[in-house]
Amino acid sequence: MKYLHTMVRVTDIDASLRFYCEGLGLEEVKRTDNEKGRYTLIFLRAPGDQGGEVELTYNWDPETYGEGRNFGHLAYRVKDIYALCQHLSDMGVVINRPPRDGHMAFVRSPDNISIELIQDGTLPPQEPWVSMPNTGKW
Repeated sequence: MKYLHTMVRVTDIDASLRFYCEGLGLEEVKRTDNEKGRYTLIFLRAPGDQGGEVELTYNWDPETYGEGRNFGHLAYRVKDIYALCQHLSDMGVVINRPPRDGHMAFVRSPDNISIELIQDGTLPPQEPWVSMPNTGKW
């Protein structure tokens, strides 16, 4: 058995690609437009990672999706959690669970998919993260 991908539905391709690619640093590896089925599939993965991918599914006919909290979250190991959280914050992304411990943080995609960021190793606690409260749900 081999893990292939996780699919998440998105409502705005541009906003989603900005978050996943510009924000998190994933790269687009494949895109399929299906006119008959009226959807677009975009596969993303972390640079250099040949493992599981994230499949963004955009349905051309508008739909309202629930928050999907039962989905859980996507998780990525990162080289510098503080730098990535600062980068995302500078892009306007809310850091729902700041990396107070130098190890773990949570953010949300434009479609409210919870993303866990896990530091490769542990960094010493740093401000402003240590004093930053949780925001919303994560």
